[in-house]
Amino acid sequence: MGDAIDLTGDGGVLKTIVRQAKANAVAPKDDLPLVDVHYEGVLAENGEVFDTTREDNTVFSFEVGKGTVIKAWDVALKTMKVGEIAKITCMPEYAYGSAGSPPDIPPNATLIFEVELVACRPRKGSSLGSVSEERARLEELKRQRELAATTKEEEKKKREEAKAAAAARVQAKLESKKGQGKGKGKAK
Repeated sequence: MGDAIDLTGDGGVLKTIVRQAKANAVAPKDDLPLVDVHYEGVLAENGEVFDTTREDNTVFSFEVGKGTVIKAWDVALKTMKVGEIAKITCMPEYAYGSAGSPPDIPPNATLIFEVELVACRPRKGSSLGSVSEERARLEELKRQRELAATTKEEEKKKREEAKAAAAARVQAKLESKKGQGKGKGKAK
């Protein structure tokens, strides 16, 4: 994980990159303001999960910069690229403030979200130019999703290989200890 980046200059929104996006991944911008994200939100004070899309594998969609989500998300998502996963720490003034969001989020709560930017899309009805541009955009999104899936699969395979290697080491250690107690008869 990288170092925390202060996105607001006052410590109100801190971003730590958990997984980098590919170099050529797209980011939200004026012609691609709609974003799809996976996320999990926890209360900083006790680590309690208050909301997640991970359990049912849904995506949450919104338009960046329109104030339809907490201020911290509008700030942070503008800095992300498709495929990136980041930990976003949100001070109360960039989240739900003194009101909180009962019953799950108490007043003046600092929130921590792990957010994955899944896709960026244009507004419905916005003109993207030609059909070929739209087709190219859709192909790019498909390619980015495939890259993200491949990366996840590679990470899973590495974890499984590491587990198998650790199990083999433990087994070898057990086998070597079994053999140590044999052949040591009493001398007469």
